[in-house]
Amino acid sequence: MNGVRMAREEGVTADSYTENLIGTLLAIFGNLLVSISVSIQKQSHVALAGNKDPRQYYYTKTWWSGLMLMVLGEGALFVSYAFAPLSLIAPLNAVSVISSSILGFLFLREKWKAQEFLKRYILTFLGCALTAGGTYLFVTFGPNSHEKLNAENIVKHVIGWPFLLYLLLGIITFCLVLYFYKQQNANYLVLILLLVALLGSVTVITVKAVSGMIVLSILGPLQLSYPIFYVMFVCMVATIVFQASFLAQASHLYDSSLIACVNYIFCTTFAIVAGAIFYQEFNHEDVLHICMFLLGCAICFFGVFLITKSKRKVKAFEPYVTMDMAKGMTCIPTIHNKGWAVQPDYNGSFSYGALENNDSVAPVPLPVDQELSVSPSPVSPCQPSELKKD
Repeated sequence: MNGVRMAREEGVTADSYTENLIGTLLAIFGNLLVSISVSIQKQSHVALAGNKDPRQYYYTKTWWSGLMLMVLGEGALFVSYAFAPLSLIAPLNAVSVISSSILGFLFLREKWKAQEFLKRYILTFLGCALTAGGTYLFVTFGPNSHEKLNAENIVKHVIGWPFLLYLLLGIITFCLVLYFYKQQNANYLVLILLLVALLGSVTVITVKAVSGMIVLSILGPLQLSYPIFYVMFVCMVATIVFQASFLAQASHLYDSSLIACVNYIFCTTFAIVAGAIFYQEFNHEDVLHICMFLLGCAICFFGVFLITKSKRKVKAFEPYVTMDMAKGMTCIPTIHNKGWAVQPDYNGSFSYGALENNDSVAPVPLPVDQELSVSPSPVSPCQPSELKKD
């Protein structure tokens, strides 16, 4: 009896290892395709703008090829959740960060001296190395057990007290954060991405359930006739839509590289917690494997932070000229060669580069450089001799 039990356990372990390997390879392949597709689509937009092509981007073959690669990559990621544990798939989004960084470097086509090159990209290379090492650690020591996701098992997990308690705490936290964000105007990046991560923890649970039931229906007994499948599907679509909405709001307020870093850390952390609670993925793991897995995730977090930190550069300042109005409609050109990073936008009857001829509209007072005092001049308007600097 003991020999039969041991043989059965070894067979289950071998099957779990094979499925984990399939899921891991699919996730890596999907993340690579997604990052390549984004780079191809960006290159399509840049080519249209550089050539002054009047066509819309969706009329180009390059953009459509990028879209097809993105669909294929997202499909591979979706299927990977059916084979490997959730805690193993979620951190693999770091592969997309590494590949996007490398592709962005290849698309720059800039010439740098050796010292300038190292100074600019040393953090990126160090971050890529750390992220690759962390990925190896959490893939090697990640959870190896994986159950068949049929409808009965999913219902059992849904009504289990660990998930119900987690769901209750998640709903309370989400409502409190949403109250401070909407009612108290607390537009902090941490709060916005915390909302995204809380929704994302539900998203990955439902994605794994839907993907597992679809794959199991193809390989074995049909699971799509159970109501739990459609409940999970609706929750998956709803949480994805709300996540996209909050991410769009964050992108209007903060730098995209900072959003990518914080969002990866938050979403990965909540996904691991969700997998540990809902699917009980760490129940059969020893303490050493769990610690090494967490160490690998921490190294990945630090590596992604270094990669995105090197991308957050201040926009270079370009000198520009404004026309300051003094009394008697005398306009004095002012050269701004320091200070602002972006030229100001003038709203009203004044548009940058030209004055609109609106005789019926009273002149709009224009912004004047606060650091300088302008004294009225009796000379004729807009004389070149009155050129001044910041």
